[in-house]
Amino acid sequence: MAKPGQSSFRRILLSRILLLSIPVLLLGELVAYKKVRDSMLATASQNLTESAVRKGENIRDLIEVMRSNLVSASEDFSTKIDQAQEPQEFVTRVNRWLPKGVQCVQLINIQTGQVDGSTCGNRSISNQVLDNPWPSQSQVMRAPLAGVRVSPINQTRATRPSTPLRQLDLVFSTPVYDSFGRLRYALSVQWAVHRQETSQPGSLSGYTVVVDEDGTILAHPKADRIGRNIRQESDAPRLQNIVNSAIAGKEDVLQFVSFKDSNTDWLAGYNRVQISAASGENLTWIVLAVAPLENALSGLEDIKQVLLILTIGLLGANLLATIYISRDLARPLEQLGNYALQIYHRQPSDQAPKDFRIKEINQLAGALDIMVERLEDRAEELETAWQEAQAANQMKSEFLATTSHELRTPLNAIFGCIGLVKDGCCDSRDEELELLQQADDSAKHLLDIINDLLNIAKIEAGQLELSLQPISIQDLCQECLKMVQPAAEKKRLSLSIDVEKHLSRVALDQLRVRQMVINLLSNAVKFTPEGGHVKLSGRIAYGHELEQDARPDRSPVNANTPYLCLEVTDSGIGIPPERWHLLFRPFQQVDSSLTRRHEGTGLGLALTKRFAELHGGTVSFQSTIGKGSTFRIWFPSQETQVPVEATSAIDPSTNGHDRESIGTVAPRNVAEPSVSSVGSATNG
Repeated sequence: MAKPGQSSFRRILLSRILLLSIPVLLLGELVAYKKVRDSMLATASQNLTESAVRKGENIRDLIEVMRSNLVSASEDFSTKIDQAQEPQEFVTRVNRWLPKGVQCVQLINIQTGQVDGSTCGNRSISNQVLDNPWPSQSQVMRAPLAGVRVSPINQTRATRPSTPLRQLDLVFSTPVYDSFGRLRYALSVQWAVHRQETSQPGSLSGYTVVVDEDGTILAHPKADRIGRNIRQESDAPRLQNIVNSAIAGKEDVLQFVSFKDSNTDWLAGYNRVQISAASGENLTWIVLAVAPLENALSGLEDIKQVLLILTIGLLGANLLATIYISRDLARPLEQLGNYALQIYHRQPSDQAPKDFRIKEINQLAGALDIMVERLEDRAEELETAWQEAQAANQMKSEFLATTSHELRTPLNAIFGCIGLVKDGCCDSRDEELELLQQADDSAKHLLDIINDLLNIAKIEAGQLELSLQPISIQDLCQECLKMVQPAAEKKRLSLSIDVEKHLSRVALDQLRVRQMVINLLSNAVKFTPEGGHVKLSGRIAYGHELEQDARPDRSPVNANTPYLCLEVTDSGIGIPPERWHLLFRPFQQVDSSLTRRHEGTGLGLALTKRFAELHGGTVSFQSTIGKGSTFRIWFPSQETQVPVEATSAIDPSTNGHDRESIGTVAPRNVAEPSVSSVGSATNG
């Protein structure tokens, strides 16, 4: 029956699958997006680094080309140095001959410091030429390539270039010697080496930024930043870190910088180049290729749209698949649930529906059919058990009646005998002693019954403990046989004993073992007709013999396991097989009619079984109607037996008996039973 707040299996299954699959799907899309983004950033970083390397090499090559051109120009002018008006014509011609980007060409007289020829006015573009950096006398008419000096424009007092696209302004200076090798002029050229590129979306060549080792910006996409130090920039720490890494020769995988006063990050790749400024002097520049992050991730938006469309499609497909799967899984269970409700309401129904496409649900349907059949069988068994319980209740009532009779009989005898002696109804002292002896026998019999009841109660409560000590099997069997000898003589039964001589002292609980043997002997004497025979044997037997007997427990036994076997055989009436299951039940007699003809509470065999199990052994029997029965007590055999000489005698204060032991009547003065030479007894 459904309760408030409960949901159907189909709805629960649908929600659980969606709750599990949708986060996994979204997480997978997120991971894929992140992987693509990281891959694009790694590719952009690699491209920018390679671009920075190319830019640095290109700048260095252009500088070397300009140095070569200046050396060639100084050589050409050396042959015409004395001609009038030649300096101005020369600088004009050199300006046309040099590469694009040359902003000024000047010819400065070293002796006068005047500008003799210029394309940009009379203001000197370089004051360093007046510091006489070259030797005043040379063996050659022109300066060698190493004599060309290079200096950034920010180190001069020249005016900034007018166009922001032309950057990295450098001043090249080379000496000019006359035909006699005397230093006459310095040829200086101001040249914007680099033309700033534009960075388009998807392009990873990047803008060019050149910074010297002191942090001064030599080239920048924004012309107003040229000449500033990176410490003045908003992202000074990261820029300084790039400069330090480049000078140290490190190659970072990825660098983010803040650029052009924008809030978005830029990617930067960098490279260090060495520029020869003069003979023996080098300039260290850090060339950066920077590009906006959006350029590096320009294709990411398309990928994001594809992933979004794919996610929506997968979510729709997942929803449809989940609905279909939940329906297929829930429909068989719903049918089985309806079948179970029909059984619950006891409505007539066929077998559980089957032929589903799921093997496990088909198995469940089959199991339901089997369970219903078993429930019907269990109902019949419960009916039988109820009837047996009623019978057991009846047996309990009979047991209480029998036990009360068994308790009252010795009590009445005790009260009667004591009353006769007390009232002086005896004619002689011998008659008084006889009555007192009868009262004593009845008291001991009453004590035996009470001991049986107490022992079975202790065993049920798990409070009975064994007191193991070495005992002589031969002496124990002789003692037990003497205790039942008076009752056997009254029925003219013959008693015999056969104990193997090699059995020595064994560690057992003497009181309990003696009680077990006396119980079996007493039953044998009680149920054996007059003139019959009772035999007690003790020997070493093996598991294969135990497997052939009937016993209350059917635990597995090793056929080669040795046991100490105490066996009682009688020629009595036997036990019918249909009553064997009642033999070892407490408070029950095999036949209530026998209970009425023979004394007993039905506890003897139950106690014998429990005592044997406490020793780690068991009890077995064989019985044939009209021929007799054989009961065997099996104890686990000791690996080493205690020699008689090595053990102390039983405490003489107990006289070989315990106060609570059964059959403590002193043995009468009768002849000791003979020991049979026959081996183990057999039925019949």
